[in-house]
Amino acid sequence: MTEDQIIGLLTSNIIYLLAAALIALVIFKGIKIVPQSEKYVVERFGRLRSVLGPGINFIVPFLDVARHKISILERQLPNATQDAITKDNVLVQIDTSVFYRILEPEKTVYRIRDVDGAIATTVAGIVRAEIGKMDLDEVQSNRAQLIERIQESVETAVDDWGIEVTRAEILDVNLDQATRDAMLQQLNAERARRAQVTEAEGQKRAVELQADAELYAAEQTAKARRIQAEAEAYATQVVAKAIQDNGLEAAQYQVALKQVESLNALGNGSGSQTIVVPANAIEAFGNAFNMLKGGK
Repeated sequence: MTEDQIIGLLTSNIIYLLAAALIALVIFKGIKIVPQSEKYVVERFGRLRSVLGPGINFIVPFLDVARHKISILERQLPNATQDAITKDNVLVQIDTSVFYRILEPEKTVYRIRDVDGAIATTVAGIVRAEIGKMDLDEVQSNRAQLIERIQESVETAVDDWGIEVTRAEILDVNLDQATRDAMLQQLNAERARRAQVTEAEGQKRAVELQADAELYAAEQTAKARRIQAEAEAYATQVVAKAIQDNGLEAAQYQVALKQVESLNALGNGSGSQTIVVPANAIEAFGNAFNMLKGGK
């Protein structure tokens, strides 16, 4: 093999190698494998061409360039503290934390430079504005409602940046020492007032119960007297009816019965005693005894 033939063979091999390398380079430049957690912003001659999603993507080699690789994972801004004045002129310090993620990288890349700083500034302004609409008691008691309103306002503000605010949290509401002391005094005064009201209500209830008890006792006494009167009236009615039906004998019988009961009561007295009875009384007792026997 001559020298010219050897040179020609080497030249052809080099050309083949260069062609293979060029093909490999074209393939390498034309295929983009995007991770699941990212999106690529592709430019052609400095202008936005497309946005590549996760997986295998094809672009025009040497013309299209993946200029920006944007993570779409949820991010957390550093915790921030900002001063705010409530509607009732109380100075508070609000600790906030914001979570967000990028949905449209082309907007984020071409419309805002410092995403974290822009969101932090927006959140601070919105927090101050929302706190200024509420009293201190509302800020402390309606924290969930306040967080919801802040998140809605932030989402509206950052919508043009292709960002979604997933969570906005108020970590703490801090007060200065003077305000805390004033609130503590107010709390102690409120507790004392409630204690006095409770004591007064207890005394009032005791008086009401006592009055109810006295009224109940009076009603029961009246009821007993009414029943007794009805019984006596009934007994009188029975005696009157007996006299009407049987004449004088029934009346004499009742008188004789009372006389015998009285004599028995005297005889059953305790100890030794002397009973002086008039003669006409003995005669009356005898008559009564005879009437009783006759009645039997």
